[in-house]
Amino acid sequence: MEEQVSEPKLVLVFSGKRKSGKDYVTDLIKNRLGADVCCILRLSGPLKHQYAQEQGLDLDQLLGSGPYKEQFRAQMILWGETRRRHDPGFFCRLATRGARQPVWVVSDARRRSDLNWFLSEFPQQTRSVRVQSSQETRQQRGWSFTTGVDDAESECGLDSGVEFDWIITNEGDAPSLEEQLQPILKLAEEAVTSSL
Repeated sequence: MEEQVSEPKLVLVFSGKRKSGKDYVTDLIKNRLGADVCCILRLSGPLKHQYAQEQGLDLDQLLGSGPYKEQFRAQMILWGETRRRHDPGFFCRLATRGARQPVWVVSDARRRSDLNWFLSEFPQQTRSVRVQSSQETRQQRGWSFTTGVDDAESECGLDSGVEFDWIITNEGDAPSLEEQLQPILKLAEEAVTSSL
């Protein structure tokens, strides 16, 4: 029996290129709102868990940011694409299982199907946020172009054709993240207050 998903008050769906700082930004939001109000949902977590289980791999290393994950990334992407073709909401449903906080922050949407699932399941609550950084900044953070990864749908699926509710520029010379996140935090606080 599949566990029933609770109804969130706000769903913030984040996307962005590798090393753009999505996790950093979403962690800031969770820390500001608190763990009792906000949870971070990672779509890649259930994907990696399932892939590790089926392939007999080390889940902890797949969840990390080291070279182990990178050596399996391209194969994992292909495997995940096959799962999504059969069931576009498969990983979204796994990620939301057990989420009970009023604010959900999806830290790693990568495809149109990810965003569409949340928009169709929670149309009133879902907002989209893009985190962007220059190639130079991403390279300083350890990114380098990998064929089959950085030119695949998992990295490019939300690059165009989406009108994001907010675009956060995660660069040294951009307005402070604190300033850029104000409207998002305000909306989250209003959503929580209205549910009390």
